[in-house]
Amino acid sequence: MSKSPTSLPIEIKISTVVAISTILHSADPIAIDAALKQMTGGVSDFFEDEFAVIDIAGIADDAAQVDWPALVGLLKNYRLNAVAVRGAPAALHDTIRAHGLFLDDGSSGTRASETRAAAPAPREEAPAAPAPAPAPAPAPVPAAPVQAMVVDTPVRAGQRIYARGTDLIITAVVNNGAEIIADGSIHVYAPLHGRALAGASGNADARIFALAMQPELVSIAGVYRTFDEGFPTELSRQPAQIRLVGDRIDISSLGSATRA
Repeated sequence: MSKSPTSLPIEIKISTVVAISTILHSADPIAIDAALKQMTGGVSDFFEDEFAVIDIAGIADDAAQVDWPALVGLLKNYRLNAVAVRGAPAALHDTIRAHGLFLDDGSSGTRASETRAAAPAPREEAPAAPAPAPAPAPAPVPAAPVQAMVVDTPVRAGQRIYARGTDLIITAVVNNGAEIIADGSIHVYAPLHGRALAGASGNADARIFALAMQPELVSIAGVYRTFDEGFPTELSRQPAQIRLVGDRIDISSLGSATRA
């Protein structure tokens, strides 16, 4: 029996995890359920067991009325796994933690407060010689641009690719059941059949381009559109782009004025 290359019983590695923001505008579970039904159109696998961050900043006045077990269970019914809460007032932190949810403040750390000692009383001293003029600060070095993620191999069913903080460029087919995600825009220079989510961090200006557009689901900055009845015939398998216009997903041909 061969041994593991390491004697440690566990390893910890940094992994990219994508979470969907569920932004509440009501604490009423009936209203939330109705909105989710309308959003998903009754599609049972609209969400595929993704992690969800519950944002309650918009209902600060009603946040104390949230029934956390009911809300978590409701999201679970739609295959959304609630893991954290964002925008919660301090008075609810203990309650939220008691229900197994983490607190997400949207920052990477806490700023420590400063303590200043009292200044000693000034003493009369002879005037000091003038200090030399400080040397000019060096000019700031511009940050290097973030390079797009490029994938040259087919994206298989069940495979997920995420381009964090940049665009995603794919030069091979994206198969049914695959999922491609980017914080920026998505460019597929081949057929696009799977799920494509651009502007994943909230960039509403992101777009999705493909030389042969026929996706199962698309999303721009969290606004979804599914194609259970098929992709629009006039644009199916044609070069097309997808963008967000207001709160609506807009599909247009790259070669003509055709829209859907």
